Amino acid sequence: MEYVCTKCGKRESVTTRAAKCACGGLWKLDFTPPEFDLDGIDRNQWSMFRYRRFLALRDESWRGITLGEGMTPIVRLDGNVLLKMDYFMPTLSFKDRGAAVLIAHCKSIGVEKVVQDSSGNAGNSVAAYCARAGIGCEIFVPEGTSPKKIDMIRAHGATCTVVPGTRDHCADVCREKAEREGLYYANHVYNPFFYEGTKTYLYEVYEQLGRLPRNLVIPVGNGTLFLGVMRALDELIAAGLVDKAPQIIALQTETCDPLLRAWERGGTAPAEIEPRPTMAEGIAIGKPMRGGEILAYARKYGVRFVHAPEDKILRAREMLAQKGVYCEHTTAANYAAYLNYCRLYGDTPDTLITMCGAGLKSDH
Repeated sequence: MEYVCTKCGKRESVTTRAAKCACGGLWKLDFTPPEFDLDGIDRNQWSMFRYRRFLALRDESWRGITLGEGMTPIVRLDGNVLLKMDYFMPTLSFKDRGAAVLIAHCKSIGVEKVVQDSSGNAGNSVAAYCARAGIGCEIFVPEGTSPKKIDMIRAHGATCTVVPGTRDHCADVCREKAEREGLYYANHVYNPFFYEGTKTYLYEVYEQLGRLPRNLVIPVGNGTLFLGVMRALDELIAAGLVDKAPQIIALQTETCDPLLRAWERGGTAPAEIEPRPTMAEGIAIGKPMRGGEILAYARKYGVRFVHAPEDKILRAREMLAQKGVYCEHTTAANYAAYLNYCRLYGDTPDTLITMCGAGLKSDH
């Protein structure tokens, strides 16, 4: 198992502290898991590490890291919609899937301190698992991040530094510190071990339903869930378990949509945009670093992009809450986008929507 540069093809040990290749390319993981098979699941392990046979784990470090993440229920909202309740997680967001694997990797290679930038949820997850692992942690968040997310990060003992300006500027500031001080950049976009965790989302769906729904609604900012799902889909198809890929409905906000615009134009790289404020802070990414990979998967699987109308997000949140589902604004954008998709394309039955963040995290 090695890293391979997505730009120049250079190979590097996964024990490296370098966040990316010297040429500027991001790492991908040269790891081919065994063919996915339900018989390979450890049913005695009630967490996403029941799928560890199919994950890129170097050792058993995960055993001291796991907080029981994963195995979230699927519930029916109405006749057309199922909800995957991924905010039923230790830090109340789906990012725990990726953080658990990433910090287990950090523990396995002896990392003592990490830095990371986040709109809130990923930083909260990394902070929690670093606390679990005894690893020092500093999280950088942009101004305007939900105060309760900042409170949670600090509660785990991490330093939380609030950076004026945009989410993309926040990432620049964090990366500069990581490079200047030689710190491990435990970032959910750069580090491919994070995607090893998020691919368990689709493993679970397949195990729980015995199939994949006809439609999957997935939010896309940096694409951490999207890319994990796509890699798992590759694996399920290769194993002969899925004959036809579901229709992937990828959503962005109206005020920050570089991937949607690129998709509309048939582009292979994210469009140049100037992000504007949005309630869906979790996907407000103007320059997704793995945008080319996201768009390549979109072409491969016929993904459709759709906007979550900004003026419909609060109403979508109310509609979900009135059915007992209290989610954060970014998660409500998923449902707002689904309703917009139905308006554009007609009735869309057998749809699974991720509930990726809890409501109390963005009660502002």
